[in-house]
Amino acid sequence: MSIAVLPVFALQGSLGLFFQAVAVSFALAVFASTLVALIVTPALFVVLFPGMTNTPVNHTASRNTRWFQARYDRLLDWTISKPHMSYVTVGILAVMGLGALPFLRPALLPTFKEPEIIVQIETAAGTSHPEMVRLTDRVTGELGAIPGVLNVGALIGRAEFGDRVVNINSAQLLVKIAPTADYRATVEAIDTAINGYPGVKSELQTYLNQTISVADAEADAPVVVRVYGQDWTILRDKSEELRQILSGIDGVADSKIDLPREEPTLEVEVNLTDAQRHGVNVGDVRRTASTLVNGLHVGSLYQEQKVFDVVVWSTPKTRGNLTDIGNLLIDTPFFKVPVRLEDVAEVRFVARPSVIRHENVSRYVDIGVNVKGRDAGAIVGEIQDRLRQFQFPLEYHAEVIGAYEQQQAAQNRLLAFAAVALIGILLLLQAAFESWRLAILSLLTLPLALVGGLIALATLATVEAQSVSLSAAFGLLTVFGIAARNQIMLIRHLRQLQANQKQAPGRKVLLSGVRERFAPVLVTVLTLGLAYLPMILVGDIPGLEILRPTAIVILSGMVTCTLVDLFVVPALYLRLTGIR
Repeated sequence: MSIAVLPVFALQGSLGLFFQAVAVSFALAVFASTLVALIVTPALFVVLFPGMTNTPVNHTASRNTRWFQARYDRLLDWTISKPHMSYVTVGILAVMGLGALPFLRPALLPTFKEPEIIVQIETAAGTSHPEMVRLTDRVTGELGAIPGVLNVGALIGRAEFGDRVVNINSAQLLVKIAPTADYRATVEAIDTAINGYPGVKSELQTYLNQTISVADAEADAPVVVRVYGQDWTILRDKSEELRQILSGIDGVADSKIDLPREEPTLEVEVNLTDAQRHGVNVGDVRRTASTLVNGLHVGSLYQEQKVFDVVVWSTPKTRGNLTDIGNLLIDTPFFKVPVRLEDVAEVRFVARPSVIRHENVSRYVDIGVNVKGRDAGAIVGEIQDRLRQFQFPLEYHAEVIGAYEQQQAAQNRLLAFAAVALIGILLLLQAAFESWRLAILSLLTLPLALVGGLIALATLATVEAQSVSLSAAFGLLTVFGIAARNQIMLIRHLRQLQANQKQAPGRKVLLSGVRERFAPVLVTVLTLGLAYLPMILVGDIPGLEILRPTAIVILSGMVTCTLVDLFVVPALYLRLTGIR
């Protein structure tokens, strides 16, 4: 079982971090359970039942077990007498498993029903603070009137030392949902309300999903060309020129430059000649203009355990528009006649990116390239040839990144680890059975035991219309472990019966060995059912977003696991060994 989780360690990123931790926990649990089974359980048996260590054990089955045993005997005899049914069952299970794969919509984590919902709203760049306050008050009032919402808080812009890279045109609303409210209906009502404002970009997420989405934020195009440079104008122009070149490559469906939003920005450019004529320094002009327009923090005022910033700033009426800003007075040396700002500098509004993205101490712009009708690897090779021929200014360059290269690297690692895991499992099965044919038989039938879990995953994604977390797929490992244990115990038991027979073992002798494994398999299924059934019966409630789908996967997988272990494997074993 520890070998089965080996491919998980080929994953990288947040997916790898999450599942590698789960895989390590799973492997440690298997190791601990093995120690308990081999050491603790025998020791406790000796301590609790000292008189039974040398006493033959009576194997008389209970009444319920005998009832199930009788019906299993009839079904097993019918299955063995019709060997072609085993091949039909294998084919049906294989088709069902393959048919369920297209319906899977895996996600890293499910949508947790957290009572705190984060609503992010963003208006056009350059929206004023009073307008954002008015809009936020209106949205907050509408959300607070929704049944099931306890309270709503709002945060406009970014705190001085905050980690959110947003401007004043962005606001974050924190919505608290009542525990007794219909969670799904309340969230849908919130989503409908925030989407009712034209021109306002909105997004609704839980805190956990928002944190993960921020950590995973990357360009989503299959192929991405990242252009590096320093000057924003040159970087943007060269990116557009390169995009046009890449658009001419055969197989490139479309290409798009991922530019950050631009917003109007006040720019003050000092004229050196005019500043020298009026006898003012360039630095003095910049500092004075910055103080009058943006303010200058000069100290703090402490009163009643509160801290108030002391800021030197101009009056609001003197900076209301571009003309007023141009009329701001700049002191000349020796405090003689002041000069207007527009007399020594050019004051204008220009478009500037709202976010400056850096990587390796350099600005960058991404060009997303979508491919169609041609192999992505060939397109990437041609893109790299075009990049080598493209003339970049000094300190500017480009490289190919994106989902394609990451996917290819991850796929190669995953295939390598999976091949190692399959070889390891095959060698362990051969060592257990002392037969290559039986090892291959077990290796080929083990995936069939997982079909029930795959169908459950596809049903959850289709019927409940939600992405099933990949953590629920780890329930398939539990089914895989139980199926492997049942097959190893069954085949080894049958091999032992063959070795103990002086003559060629007959069909009845081996069928009796198969029947002896019925009770342990039945007890395993009933135990898992009693353990996981309550998680399913309580319904889709907060706190069971991971456990409930996992329980459904395990119990559904146990149906096909039991079918394969109790009927398919015995029939194929008898067929493979030639026993009549």
